[in-house]
Amino acid sequence: MPSKFPEIQSGGSLIVAWQIKGKEVLVIGGGEVAAGRIVNLLNADAKVTVVCPRGGLNEEVAYRVDQKQVKHVDRVFLPLDLEPEKKVAMVLSAIDDPEASTRIWKYCQTMKVPANIADVPPECDFYFGSVHRDGPLQIMVSTNGNGPRMAAALRRQIGDMLPKGTGDSIKKVGQLRRMLRKAAPGKSTRDISRRMSWMSEVCDKWSAEEFNAMDEEDMDKLVQFYERGMVPSFEEIRLGYRGDVVWEFDGSFGWM
Repeated sequence: MPSKFPEIQSGGSLIVAWQIKGKEVLVIGGGEVAAGRIVNLLNADAKVTVVCPRGGLNEEVAYRVDQKQVKHVDRVFLPLDLEPEKKVAMVLSAIDDPEASTRIWKYCQTMKVPANIADVPPECDFYFGSVHRDGPLQIMVSTNGNGPRMAAALRRQIGDMLPKGTGDSIKKVGQLRRMLRKAAPGKSTRDISRRMSWMSEVCDKWSAEEFNAMDEEDMDKLVQFYERGMVPSFEEIRLGYRGDVVWEFDGSFGWM
């Protein structure tokens, strides 16, 4: 008999959007992998310290150091780099020395600092997936360490399938949510649930292209329907509030 509850599929990872903004992150190494890690961290507004001899920095990492986008410690990793007062929230190791990498991993475990040792899945608290980025939109594809190259191919396919301007559409949704919270600022569980339900209905009814075309006037008119518990279509908002066409609202939205 089929269960009415989701079936458990073990062996996966907990996919989360880790809020690392303003937190200290240690990147050990200065090659191509480290460069990619640094980009991801800076995009997430982390405070990055690179631990690597200057001679081991590739062109990109050296650029980040010279531009003061990251701090640089000109030597190999030492345990003092994880002293509690430094408040390191995460360690990413990307060096070509398996023995040193394992020592770093074990020390991170001792200090209870989450770590990722590049290309050594058993020595990782988390994996990096392949990410599609379009403004506020981030889509990560993970193979849980089985096939990073395949994850990259799938990520490209997914990105190509998305409507043009999807990131801008999501920005508009965020702006609409802020306008709604300002118009209906209630903080009770019921208020929050009602706002979420109404926004969900809007997102289900409107397409990404319509959100992209929406302007502040459209948002203002749409929010006015919240108290009535109504969600007009994009066309109805435009017909009702544009000068070239007059729409007289009778409460039915055309359904009698």
